[in-house]
Amino acid sequence: MLQHGELDVSPSSSFEYARHWKDYLLLPGHSISSVGRVKSVLLFSPVELSELSGREIAITGESATSINLLRIIFHEFYDLHNVTDVVPDIPIETLIEQQEPALLIGDRALRLSKQLPSGMQIFDLVEIWYQQTGLPFVFALWMIHRNALDRFPLQLAALGQQLHRTRKQLIDEPYPVAKSVAEKVGLDIETVVNYWQTIDYHLKNEHLQGLQLFFQLCVKYDLLVEEPELNFLGQL
Repeated sequence: MLQHGELDVSPSSSFEYARHWKDYLLLPGHSISSVGRVKSVLLFSPVELSELSGREIAITGESATSINLLRIIFHEFYDLHNVTDVVPDIPIETLIEQQEPALLIGDRALRLSKQLPSGMQIFDLVEIWYQQTGLPFVFALWMIHRNALDRFPLQLAALGQQLHRTRKQLIDEPYPVAKSVAEKVGLDIETVVNYWQTIDYHLKNEHLQGLQLFFQLCVKYDLLVEEPELNFLGQL
């Protein structure tokens, strides 16, 4: 919807920004990132990553950013160039129970990590990224479709401060919101709060460095045609 202009502004995949960056501006100071473990972007495997040469990895297809992070980890950090990935016809969880390597993200990853099938290991992709680069990994950015600039200049200018207040409120008092979320996704409240506390919602210089390195590696391994420019609201 954001790509087609049906949404004016939304948090969306950083890889989506890279693919269509000329259509967007970024909201300064805000992202969905992680420094170290993220707990919700997990590769489940019966063997060490270095032993996955020639294997096929099942993926959900829900997050282009996470999938391409997985590909970069194999190529750049483990020198594995013959690992493939595919969206299977059966649930990822079933394949993991059958001892097949697979990538899970989001609530599904959080739930399965608490009930890990025997013989399977968990690899947190952002933990690997941070160990190798020392930089945060930026999963999503607040993106503004350029068509919205002339129609909502005042609202867009105010959005950053509104998000800052909302972020502070949630960090200061997470439990009321966590209670309603936990019931919907089938997780206990403490798991939800602890997960939120692993997320970094800022977009500082080190985040931008991590983002640019990710884009550079995507170009290196033909996952992107070109490295995008980072254009922000207020620069025009």
